[in-house]
Amino acid sequence: MEQDVLSLTFGALSDPTRRALLARLAIGEASVGELAQPFDMSTAAVSKHLKVLENAGLINRHKRSQYSYCTLEAGPLKDIDRWVGAYRVLWHENLEQLDDYLAELQRVDPEAPKQ
Repeated sequence: MEQDVLSLTFGALSDPTRRALLARLAIGEASVGELAQPFDMSTAAVSKHLKVLENAGLINRHKRSQYSYCTLEAGPLKDIDRWVGAYRVLWHENLEQLDDYLAELQRVDPEAPKQ
């Protein structure tokens, strides 16, 4: 069964090492060796994390000479933003209702703690 894009993306983002790799790639292209440098793990282990990110469409890997370089692909992150955005409206409405409720409490009981 083929996984949907959001599931692949959220799965890839579930690991802190992969999120750190994406944060580094947000700065710009990097070789696998450069990406592996700050981690206390082998280049092979970092490559496995990169493969997960690549399968989720979050990075692009390409060879130049004998080195492999990675770049960030933001498309799947935009998909997540759209998905979360649908809930952002709901959260905003709920916070407005809470604001209204707290304002009403202030009118009823002026001694209540201020917002």
